[in-house]
Amino acid sequence: MADVITYRAAVAEGIAREMRRDPAVVCLGEDIGAAGGVFKTTAGLFEEFGPERVWDTPISEQAIVGAAMGAAMTGLRPVAEIMFSDFLACCWDYLANEIPKVRYMTGGQVTVPLVVRTANGGGLGFGAQHSQAVENWALTVPGLKIAAPSTAADVIGMMAAAIRSPDPVVFFEHKGLLASEGPLPPDGHVVELGEAAVVRGGDDLTIVALASTVPTALAAAGRLAAEGVGAEVIDLRCLVPLDMAAVLRSLERTSRLLIVEENPYQGGWGGTVASIVADEGFELLDAPVRRVAAACVPLPFADVLEDQVIPTVDKVTEAARALARY
Repeated sequence: MADVITYRAAVAEGIAREMRRDPAVVCLGEDIGAAGGVFKTTAGLFEEFGPERVWDTPISEQAIVGAAMGAAMTGLRPVAEIMFSDFLACCWDYLANEIPKVRYMTGGQVTVPLVVRTANGGGLGFGAQHSQAVENWALTVPGLKIAAPSTAADVIGMMAAAIRSPDPVVFFEHKGLLASEGPLPPDGHVVELGEAAVVRGGDDLTIVALASTVPTALAAAGRLAAEGVGAEVIDLRCLVPLDMAAVLRSLERTSRLLIVEENPYQGGWGGTVASIVADEGFELLDAPVRRVAAACVPLPFADVLEDQVIPTVDKVTEAARALARY
């Protein structure tokens, strides 16, 4: 049996590989040192690389991201952890107004090669302030790259690409995927940012997903296959760069598009995907573009209520059936 690794362990493995490769890579965040991170996604890094390269910080998102910005501008490649993606709001000025604009405002004289990693998304009953999927927040800011892997191998490969990027990357690690397992990729594994993956083939409709909605979409596609409906599932993997070419290629065959996103419908990234398809692929469509997204409400704590809000296999299957019949 091939070596397997959890999504959780893949985060630490991906960072460790880059720290071994490049002495300029450092990590900082709350409890990421000897404690190994609140989600154990930095386990082993402090033991291997020590306090000079793995920095425990105060509980201040502004301090973490501000220090990372200064370090990146002066020669290091920091990997900063914001414990929950909801807390990006606490350092939003740095993330939205400062970091993504440095290259432009200095005429290319200064770059900010940093990664802000964060635990994202719901499904675990963490409540309204610790469960949001906020990729769409970052999507509104020009100058940020956005990565959101769905598999352990992609965590490692995309972490390599993110840390090596000359520009800032927000790296969303989904809490609901941390315990999932997958093959351990070989040393040197890199997944370039902006390359979507077709994770299941099909000819009847295209389902576009990201992070936690990828396994949801795959489960729905399995149900649809039993009914004779072939759903192609595309894992976008990144929102910036956004691989719309892969989506349009799929639509050339399927002519139907279902977008499954965990962030709220209002302002969700799926609206951007749908808009580009309307602009560039309208003639490919035989049915309206449909979106399954979270409801525009704060996320409930109770799991039975949370399931009413975020995309589920049942919701995706039902929407795909209706689309296939259209």
